[in-house]
Amino acid sequence: MALIYIADDEPNIRKLVAFGLKDSGYEPVEFADGASLLQAVNRKLPDAVILDWMMPPPDGLTVCRMLRENEKTHHVPVLMLTARGEEFDRVLGLEIGADDYIVKPFSIKELCARVRAVLRRTERAVPAGEVLEAGGLRADIGGHSVTKKGRAVNLTAKEFDLLVFLMKNCGRVLTRDTLLDQVWGVEYFGDTRTVDVHIRYLRQKIEDDPDKPALILTVRGVGYKFVDAE
Repeated sequence: MALIYIADDEPNIRKLVAFGLKDSGYEPVEFADGASLLQAVNRKLPDAVILDWMMPPPDGLTVCRMLRENEKTHHVPVLMLTARGEEFDRVLGLEIGADDYIVKPFSIKELCARVRAVLRRTERAVPAGEVLEAGGLRADIGGHSVTKKGRAVNLTAKEFDLLVFLMKNCGRVLTRDTLLDQVWGVEYFGDTRTVDVHIRYLRQKIEDDPDKPALILTVRGVGYKFVDAE
């Protein structure tokens, strides 16, 4: 049974989410603020985290950033559940490292479907020991780690999945819809802008010059392709 941590300062929202998750077969644990959730994470890692943005400090965005910067927790899927629905807010949440972004008011069935989708992607089996090498990058799929010219690159779970899919299709042009389907899954309810956000964030971590990418190239009007620049 997957363990899901929920942090929201609105008791009614927490209870609604917890009820829906429990009814879907998950083990939800509620927290009224980000600080108590972080303390719990240090004691036991959850399978996924649902964060409200506008909580007493540290707010959900800060908690998400802290989880992503911690080697122990950077792979834990994070879903933002917030009333902040402007495009700028969505992009910021995804850039910080959220795997999904859900705007209030929301459907509890849709929320549970999104949780199921991120867990399925996390649990997707990979061949033990498979390693991809291209462009000075080395991606150890079984070990879920990436190095660039021998130095560790700290990627979120979604960034890792995206990079691996690009590297497996080195030299092939991939449309945004293909990336959305193969990396995020058919259950994902977002749009192709999500792909652009994650590509931009991934470039910042693996490219020598993110403004002049040499590994992940944009194919105007189509999508992206990974090239072996070595």
